[in-house]
Parts: sequence; C-alpha cells; structure tokens
Amino acid sequence: MEIFNHNSNINFLGMRKFSIAIAAFLMVASIAVIATKGLNYGLDFNGGVSLTIDYDQPVQINDVRVALAKGGVENPVVQSLGGTREVSIRMQPKDDAAAVQADGKVNLDRISADVTKMLQVSRPDAKVKDRQFISAEVGAELRTDGMWAALFVVLGIGFYLGIRFERRFAFAAIATEFHDVLVTLGILALVQREFDMTVLASVLAVIGYSINDKVVVFDRIRELFRLARKAEPEEILNRSINNTLSRTIITSLFTSITMGALFFFGGTAVHGFAVTMLIGILVGTLSSIFVASPILLWLGVSKKDLMPVTRENPELARRP
Repeated sequence: MEIFNHNSNINFLGMRKFSIAIAAFLMVASIAVIATKGLNYGLDFNGGVSLTIDYDQPVQINDVRVALAKGGVENPVVQSLGGTREVSIRMQPKDDAAAVQADGKVNLDRISADVTKMLQVSRPDAKVKDRQFISAEVGAELRTDGMWAALFVVLGIGFYLGIRFERRFAFAAIATEFHDVLVTLGILALVQREFDMTVLASVLAVIGYSINDKVVVFDRIRELFRLARKAEPEEILNRSINNTLSRTIITSLFTSITMGALFFFGGTAVHGFAVTMLIGILVGTLSSIFVASPILLWLGVSKKDLMPVTRENPELARRP
C-alpha cells in the first residue's frame, strides 16, 4: 500500500518477545533493588535542620560547602536564596548529646552556634538569620504525598487516553508508565542517588514526557487504522512506530541536550533533576518504541476498536 512506502521500515514488532521480556525483567529487578537497597532519601524526606545564613558581602556557595565540610558536616544541602548574600543550609544533626537532647529533640541553639563558628573561620560576617527543624514525620508525609501524586498522574493519564482513544490504549499507556517510573527509580536506588523534592518533581516530569511520546505513536496508529483497509494490526503498529521514529529521536535528543546543559551549568542544586530526567528520557523513549505497541498487539487492538457503531451505518468509521 502507498501509505507504507515512506520512512524507515524496521520490524520493531518482530522483536516484541525480547522487548517485553527485557521490560518485565527490568521492572522485577527495579522492584528488587528498591526493596533491598531502598531509595536514598534526602533531607526533604528524612527531616533535618534548616538554617538561613546571612552575609554582609557576597559569598560563593562552594566556599560555604567547603567550610561546612572542614567542620565535619556530612552531605549538607547549600543553596542560594535569590541573591549572593543569603544562603540556605539543610543538614542532618549529629547523633551526639550536643546536638540531640535527652528527650530526642534537636538543640537548635547549639547547632546554630556550631555552624556559625564553622563559617566564621573563613567569613567572619556570617550570621544565622533563621532556623527550623523538619521532623522525620513531616518527611514521611511528604514521601506519601509524592507517591499519591505520581499514582494520580498515571491513572489520570490512563483515564484521558481511554476517552480519547480506547481502553486498550489506556491500559498500554498505564502499563508502560509504571514501567518507566519503576525502572527510573530502580536506577536511582541502584546508584544511591539522593532522592529529594527536586528529584520527585523530575519523576513527575518524566511521566508527562513519556506519555507525550506514546500519544504521538497512538495518534499515528489511529490514523493508519482509518486509512488502511486490509493491513494487519501488526503492520499498522510497525508502520506507526517507523513514521514517528525520527520525531521521537529528535525530541529525545534535544531534550537530553537541554538536561545536559542544566547539569553542567545549572549548579549542584539541579543535578538531581537533570540526572533523573536524562534517565527518564532514555527509558521513556525506549518504552515508546519497544513496549507500548507490543502491549497493544497483545491486547488484540484492531480497526473496529476505533470505529464506533452508529445508527446510520454500523461500519462507518469515526471521523477525526
């Protein structure tokens, strides 16, 4: 048929047994890694002390980190607060009598004094402007809220696709979205990359990015089902992937370049976001090509699924 005579002609569906097997293995492996090693939750989810430090003269973020490291503070999160004279420091208090009182409460006075002393070794103009303690209970609540947010997004997308396309498309999208999220989290757990609110936001962005690729392929599948009268579903799905392949690769490439620039020039505060997006872009692109359409074929999608019955003509296809 003429509509099948352009673009690449790679038999992606011919590899469906291998692609689905690999996808299933990655999901199981990711669950195992998360269950055994766990995610490396940051201060946003574990709780800790947050200090706002004010300087009379501009200060470099790296100088603050170096001063804290020399003072024995492990893995502090240091960020600029919209200027060059005010920084935010988040840290876990040391498990000693000076930092933690007998009743388990954090001694903010002692921690503030210790941090100020560390910073004033190199910068005498450093002083604590504000301080607060974030409990572990608040962190646990944030983790739960984040999980519900991700689940709500995935199910909401599935509901939308069920209305726009058909329930088989919705099921395929939800299955691949769970795959993308699980594999992304599994990689983060494997390398023990810190998981904080920035990374959580990146995971939600990955869900949106990934579903965008799949909607493009699904649109092409629907279009070719309406145009082709005698083509088999496997042929339709294969051609749909091939027709959208260049668009998928170009979009993924330029988005990855943007995330790479963010990683190298955006500072350490956005490293987690950029790395998670890069992982998610790779996983989401591969699942759009090798996983989503094979699931549709396995579910038995056909031309009649996109041609609702009408009173005038039961065979009349739905118009765009």
